[in-house]
Amino acid sequence: MTSNVMFRVDADKLNELALKHREEYANAKPFPHIVIDNFFPEEVLDNILNEYPKAGDIDWQKFENKSEKKLANKHERYMGDNTRALLYQLNSSTFISFLETLTGINGIIPDPHFEGGGLHQIERGGYLKVHADFNRHTKMRLDRRLNLLLYLNKDWKEEYGGYLELWDTDMTRCEKKILPIFNRFVLFTTTDFTYHGHPEPLTCPEGCTRKSLALYYYTNGRPAEEIKGNEHSTIFKARPGEDLKEKSSGMDVKTFLKKCVPPILIDVRDALTKR
Repeated sequence: MTSNVMFRVDADKLNELALKHREEYANAKPFPHIVIDNFFPEEVLDNILNEYPKAGDIDWQKFENKSEKKLANKHERYMGDNTRALLYQLNSSTFISFLETLTGINGIIPDPHFEGGGLHQIERGGYLKVHADFNRHTKMRLDRRLNLLLYLNKDWKEEYGGYLELWDTDMTRCEKKILPIFNRFVLFTTTDFTYHGHPEPLTCPEGCTRKSLALYYYTNGRPAEEIKGNEHSTIFKARPGEDLKEKSSGMDVKTFLKKCVPPILIDVRDALTKR
């Protein structure tokens, strides 16, 4: 039964949770992160799951290449009322204070545009290869500092896969795997070398999908040790023995140039070479 009372995050409970886990967050390997189960009341996420759009219901943004095969939606017009209400709560002053206490990062700024975030859905055979995230918000011109993932997958079995993998900075090994089960909250620091992803294709049954809510948080400036270079988009990283290069069209430079040369010049060349 859907409650008529709107859910509100509780400042006192969140502060208690932040104080309890902030040392664990700071010391987590391979980079600061936390995994908390049963983060919200179950009925809150039940309501979101009930209105979560199926793969064919809305105009999803589709990604399909060697590095990612997934669906995404950041547009509020495609979100239900319960989903919007929770996303607004996760961008609220109360929740930002919780994030700052938990992570030790001050001056956190939420993203009302849900750039790169919002609803994420992956169908059977889909994946998201290991990567470092884009490091600047192109519209707000702020530095990306935190990723929040909230999983919505009821009765998710281990054999379905879909693990979120956290990799070391040298991309030599996966140091942690996180199963995307229902009401599992994951938060981690994002830098130019916090490599993560769900690289193995999903093996869930047809019609079953891996669903999540994703929010990213920013600051104006960041520590110099968190960046390698300039502003960049998502950087995908191959695991040992993996090839993420897209296949070429099969046309080499010589063939391309030949197609650009007028046929009459080719005839002249052939006539001269026959002399």
